[in-house]
Amino acid sequence: MPRPEVLKRITSAEEEADEIVAQAEDDRDERIAEARERAEEIRTDAEEDARDLKERRLEEARDEIDEECERILEAGEQERIALSERAQDRVDDVTDHVVSLFQEDVNVQT
Repeated sequence: MPRPEVLKRITSAEEEADEIVAQAEDDRDERIAEARERAEEIRTDAEEDARDLKERRLEEARDEIDEECERILEAGEQERIALSERAQDRVDDVTDHVVSLFQEDVNVQT
């Protein structure tokens, strides 16, 4: 094979190798860009999921607090009723006692 032809084939092979390398570099860059985009999508989805979970937990906590508040208010109301009933029950006793003391004072003065 003559030298010019060999040189031409070598040059052609080198050009073909350069194109293959360039294409491989382009493919690599494209894959890296796609991977970065996918990573960003995953991060965004994870942040959204975290926000949703936070909101659900806050809502659950608020509901629990509201329920506890209702229980406390109901217990307070029941205690108020019980105290009022006990006080009412003692009104007659206290009245009798005061009247008795008054009568003793009146009897002592006469």
